[in-house]
Amino acid sequence: MKILESGYAVRSARVEELSLLSHIEQSSASLFLDTPYSFLVNAEPLPLDFVWQRFESGQVWVAVDPHDAVVGYAVTREVNGTIYLQQIDVVPEHGRRGIGSALVDEVCSWAKLRGYRVVSLSTFRDIPWNAPFYSKLGFRILDESEVTTSFQQIRLQESEAGLPISERVIMYCEL
Repeated sequence: MKILESGYAVRSARVEELSLLSHIEQSSASLFLDTPYSFLVNAEPLPLDFVWQRFESGQVWVAVDPHDAVVGYAVTREVNGTIYLQQIDVVPEHGRRGIGSALVDEVCSWAKLRGYRVVSLSTFRDIPWNAPFYSKLGFRILDESEVTTSFQQIRLQESEAGLPISERVIMYCEL
């Protein structure tokens, strides 16, 4: 468990916490209300069976407050030999306290310990808590010529979910 100065901590999720993650995802989506992507407020959260599968692979982490209440989480999977950050969310009332950064750091540490050389993700290019946030953490935007078939498949899924692909970027961080 990694404890932050603020008293929050990041650790592996517990089975009884998995059902809480969809509520955190939906709460976090409220941040998009005043953006061109306000439709995300009504988006379906990650399916519980997918989260369960990632949990069984040790790829679900939570951020907890000083009372051990879950206030954020990250879920990953492997894509094209990288650890892909599938979802990361923090309850807005707990935002701007280093929780998102700590979750990303935990994912990167976990990936590095397992021999991965890259953590990747897909995000909005122009939303401050998306690409600009990840850039500050050492991620760089993948050039379009570098987008592999696996990442093109992710883009297709995002497009089918209604995301404007022209506003999305694939990012990666070398470990």
